[in-house]
Amino acid sequence: MAAGEASINSTNAEFGGTGEAEAVVGERAPLLTQRKLFRSLSGRDISSTSSEENNDSGRTLGTFEGVFAPVCLSQFSALLFLRVGFIIGNLGLLASCGSLSLAYMILLFTILSVCAISTNGAVEGGGAYYMISRTLGPEFGGAIGALFFFANIFSSALYTTGCVEGLVDNFGESGKIAHFLREGRWYSFAYGSAVNVFNMLVCLVGAGLFAKLTVAILAIVLFCTLSVILSFPINDFFIPVPIPAANPLVNDSYTLYGNYTGFSALTLKENLGLPSEPYRDYTTCSGDDYETCSIVTFALTFGVLFSGVTGIMAGANMSGELKEPGRSIPFGTLMATLFTFLTYLLLFVLTASTSTRFLLCNNYIFMMGVNIWKPFVTVGIVTATLSASLSNIIGSSRVLAALVKDNIYGKMTRFIGLMSCGSNPVGAVVVSAILVEGVLLIGGLNTIAKFTSIFFLLSYLATNLACLGLEWASAPNFRPTFRYFSWWTTLLGIIGNGAMMFVISPSVAGICVIMLLVLVIILHLQSPSEHHQWGSISQALIFHQVRKYLLLLDSRKDHVKFWRPQMLLMVNNPRSACPLIDFTNDLKKSGLYVLGHVKVGNYNEGERDPAAEDYPKWMALVDHLKVKAFVEVTVGRTVREGLHHLVRVSGLGAMKPNTILFGFRDNTPSQDFFTRLILLSPESAV
Repeated sequence: MAAGEASINSTNAEFGGTGEAEAVVGERAPLLTQRKLFRSLSGRDISSTSSEENNDSGRTLGTFEGVFAPVCLSQFSALLFLRVGFIIGNLGLLASCGSLSLAYMILLFTILSVCAISTNGAVEGGGAYYMISRTLGPEFGGAIGALFFFANIFSSALYTTGCVEGLVDNFGESGKIAHFLREGRWYSFAYGSAVNVFNMLVCLVGAGLFAKLTVAILAIVLFCTLSVILSFPINDFFIPVPIPAANPLVNDSYTLYGNYTGFSALTLKENLGLPSEPYRDYTTCSGDDYETCSIVTFALTFGVLFSGVTGIMAGANMSGELKEPGRSIPFGTLMATLFTFLTYLLLFVLTASTSTRFLLCNNYIFMMGVNIWKPFVTVGIVTATLSASLSNIIGSSRVLAALVKDNIYGKMTRFIGLMSCGSNPVGAVVVSAILVEGVLLIGGLNTIAKFTSIFFLLSYLATNLACLGLEWASAPNFRPTFRYFSWWTTLLGIIGNGAMMFVISPSVAGICVIMLLVLVIILHLQSPSEHHQWGSISQALIFHQVRKYLLLLDSRKDHVKFWRPQMLLMVNNPRSACPLIDFTNDLKKSGLYVLGHVKVGNYNEGERDPAAEDYPKWMALVDHLKVKAFVEVTVGRTVREGLHHLVRVSGLGAMKPNTILFGFRDNTPSQDFFTRLILLSPESAV
């Protein structure tokens, strides 16, 4: 073997080398580098260090107005005033409380995962997408971000539909307050379009102002909710409540009224369990949804319930405006979720104790008929649904803007980033509004709710899966300050979200899962090189599994029947050794293959490691030749000394080279295989 130092600086540029490595071994790093290294070792996100050190004047929101209020408004949304009767009437009190508890249990497991990720380092704009992409890498982050974007789009359309439904029920041809809005499918679409345009204009002009006004909006919604709660004990007597004229299942038959009985043991007993078959046939309850004339099933009812409480990410979406996102997101989200759960539970019990099942199934807005002042319910419906719709379109635009800024999908979304006004993502807002407009064509609230629930369930499943991967991989950079989670809570979150997806709609759930996998694969194959610095959970999981199986591989249990060549090929000049490298790759027969190189020289303490400088270039060579080999580069005073080093230290555990190969020594002039017109085909690599 010819001695000497390999010169591959120029060849590195030919096949896309990465350049010289930055080595800090033996050097005194600058203060900023030390800070970054310390924060990296303590689980902090290095990419966000600079923004964390600088006092960002744009972060003005605290826990209450930045997290608690948006999450409450998103979870109240259309369910609070428009669908409590629908759920109780079709499921009964016990099944409704069980479904509510199941939905909130699934949300709780997901919240624990979100809290863990959000307290694992600095959090910038983009909410869940930013946290997951910077923790797990571009593949999972980009795929989950896209899913969460579409979930917010469907959710915004859902709440817009709920707002239109409340307006038509009050001001339509059969309205309870006034009669000036025309009714019909296309009229409702036009009203929804108007609300969507209003939301878009607010996002373009004053999205930050809306975030600050959420406290006032929440106060209005809570005041209207309190009026509903107080109306039940105040109106403790029989009240006939009109059935909406828009209900074709009843108004063409014998009655136009349902009964509010006040607190009654008979009414509670009637609403306690599932409706009986004779009762269903008599009132069409749990048989048809009078808005869509479709059969009501448990899947549909749970989809409507779950879609109304999916706003747990509303606070995380505002992460770019929060003063202390690592503290505000966990505390605010948990408190808001507990508050809305107790509110819904109270309303369920009061409704089941006072209103007949016939009324609940055939008048979804029955609360207006028993409220102490009807306009309170109207105001509550409009403010709750409008604010939730606006919050979701703001959230979707921020997620899309973050995806565009990070260039996750390349040319597909690059044009969106060209349209911006300062920090306001104008292009993302317009695209989000256009997509919401398309979703509005699907139909009524109950129909959109199914798609909304599945999108959110899948995005929550992916979030739990990401947190589970970090926990199982035992990643040293995953050190969240939030400790109230574990691998079993994330696993339960995955099981719960996955099961409910297929309960609601197996076909839609299957399509969404395929979409997620396709996105992950596309991003894995086409992710730009600048995203690699974010880190990837796949590498952490691979390391964890390889380490575990290497420990199980015992060299004392080797047997001649399973012997395979473990090659150590000594290479001097890679330009002239390409055929030898490829030939050895064919010989290895799925065994260990190591490319060894010796740099002749002295390695004095305190200097840069010469081997570390050349290692990236050798890895680029392996990628260029497409051989499945490891690289070992060492420094020795002579080639013989370096060879002894490599023979002893190459490999790991039971995977050690058992065959050493050298190039044939002759006086034939070497050829430069990098500059030949016809290179050795790399497809022969196995």
